[in-house]
Amino acid sequence: MEMKVIQFPLIKITLCFVLGITFAHYTKLNLIWILFPLIIGSISLIVNFIFNKNKLNQKSYFGILTLIIAFLIGSFTSIVNNQTLNSEHYIHHLGLNDTEFNTELIVREKLKNTSNNDRYVASLIKLNNKKSYGKIIVNIRKDSVLPTIEIGSHLKVLGSLYLNRKPNNPNQFDYGKYLENQQIYAQIYADVENIKIGSKVDKSISYYASLLRNKIIHNLEKNHFNKTELSVVVALILGQQQDISQEVVRDYQYAGAVHVLSVSGLHVGFILLFITFLLKPFPNTKRGSIIKLCIVILSLWAFGILAGLAPSVVRSVTMFSFVAVGMFLRRSINIYNTLAVSALLILLFQPSFLFDIGFQLSYVALYFIVWLQPLFASIWKPKYWLVNYFWEIVTVSFAAQIGTLPMSIYYFHQFPGLFFVTNLVILPGMSIILGLGVFVMTLAAFDWVWMPLLKLLEWSIWLLNKIISWVASFEDFIFRDIPLNSYMMWSCYFIVFSFIIWAKKPTYKKLMISLIAILSLQTITFYAKYKSQKESEFIVFSKKKTTIITERQGDKVALYANDSILKTTGDNLALKSYLVANFCKIKSKEKVSNLYYFKNKKILVVDSSAVYLEEEKPNILILTHSPKVNLERLFMSWKPQQVVVDATNFKTYIKVWKATCRKEKIPFHDTAEKGFYKL
Repeated sequence: MEMKVIQFPLIKITLCFVLGITFAHYTKLNLIWILFPLIIGSISLIVNFIFNKNKLNQKSYFGILTLIIAFLIGSFTSIVNNQTLNSEHYIHHLGLNDTEFNTELIVREKLKNTSNNDRYVASLIKLNNKKSYGKIIVNIRKDSVLPTIEIGSHLKVLGSLYLNRKPNNPNQFDYGKYLENQQIYAQIYADVENIKIGSKVDKSISYYASLLRNKIIHNLEKNHFNKTELSVVVALILGQQQDISQEVVRDYQYAGAVHVLSVSGLHVGFILLFITFLLKPFPNTKRGSIIKLCIVILSLWAFGILAGLAPSVVRSVTMFSFVAVGMFLRRSINIYNTLAVSALLILLFQPSFLFDIGFQLSYVALYFIVWLQPLFASIWKPKYWLVNYFWEIVTVSFAAQIGTLPMSIYYFHQFPGLFFVTNLVILPGMSIILGLGVFVMTLAAFDWVWMPLLKLLEWSIWLLNKIISWVASFEDFIFRDIPLNSYMMWSCYFIVFSFIIWAKKPTYKKLMISLIAILSLQTITFYAKYKSQKESEFIVFSKKKTTIITERQGDKVALYANDSILKTTGDNLALKSYLVANFCKIKSKEKVSNLYYFKNKKILVVDSSAVYLEEEKPNILILTHSPKVNLERLFMSWKPQQVVVDATNFKTYIKVWKATCRKEKIPFHDTAEKGFYKL
């Protein structure tokens, strides 16, 4: 019998709660606009329950009112958790012309380093000696004398503070928006000599978890655990991906196994089974079951804290805690309600998690495994246990991949075609690797390392990496640069849902809906391409070391750049993002010239040679590679409608040019400050 998931009250309440969070996030309403209706609605709900609880005809009214309240609570939670509404948040204390700030902060989390900086997430305490608060990213320029900064350390930092900004180039990943969804609105950059580490340490749960993680890693390093394999096992079990090389991460992405590197349901589910196995000797009495349940839940959350309480970890631990309650109290578990309750609880405390890509993909994958996998499993019933085990792996992989496919393509514009091969090969061995890893790390936490087990774990990770690398080497099966906008993504989900509902119980009406879903995707795709065909634009990109200019007419793009860019167009992420998002391709490549014409606009480009024709009198002047030109003298002959400088120019030159344009009242666009320029 097909389960009508949407009819479960908890599912409805959770969906309305999520809609409320989304509504508040995008509308930016004032708290009073939500608080007043919430109070009125809550009073109405209580009154209705007290006076009409025995009247059947009031049930529908009560249900509708409950869903409205869930929506309002979602909006209220989102607004209350918005830290910027507090007058002490640092964004209210930043001067318009200030660049250097004295800050006091507490380090909360270690991030993956860049080639130039060590990076941390910190909580602000003071800004220019005034009480302030809010999360901020600290970038410390790499230096050999930089001491280790522990989680919980108090720092005094003098550095340049910058608010999040929009992407430098068109259709790029909006990293600033990604940070804002995590309540991080700015970054500070500082040199080592401008940082003082205080003696005071904030000893929170994260501090002790970090100490334990560092102790385990130190003991493994001391016993010569290979660095590459260690970075992977630390990601697998401790949830710390900071030290994994880009090459290893890329291999896992191409092989369709990047989820293995993030502690998630796969890992937490194994911990639940492992602890349950160890507790088998306990009696199955009522008291024994409660004791076992407490041990399991404590173990799951201890593992979650050790893994850094990332969104995927919190989600998995919360969900499997509910599963454990049902297992040990001998109550039937409705997995849909379990998913709904875990999501509701997580979002109640951290509504910003809703906009985390990992959180979204995790829940979508879990939902499709629960909903779609039984349909795949019913296609074939193997007689032998081993065959059935591998068949279940295949069906679970396909269910999760189908569910996450539209969202993955929307976010990453690529799809690993050999994902099922990867999962078929590595998942059977993952239980062994995870079990061995947890055991080795538990021993390492007590300063004891048994070399045979250590080497066995190291060789297992080495073999895992080799298999992943081998699968990733089949690059022809990696489908890249797939254009998909948000409307197309939702159309894809319309198709997926309609066909699954039809496959579970085929009817003519359901088939018609499925065909309409396909037609909707075709219509939206056709419209997106048609719209792209009608557009034309001239863009100056923002790149530090090179000038990139594109002219697009419909789906045809003319690229103007230097030789290095022209030869490596396929590797340029800024160009690739632009081409994919606009359904277009590069049709011609040329070196940057001095003069362009676009929509009755004359565009003059002046580079380091500073060669230009005064009689041209262009509408737009573009300055690249720091030409030695005197704009005041140039403006005496003619004044352009717009001056554009790209990121290849010296900052000192840009400062002078900007002042000159302000004096002459000519619009000035610095791509290093404002991002790309589009005409």
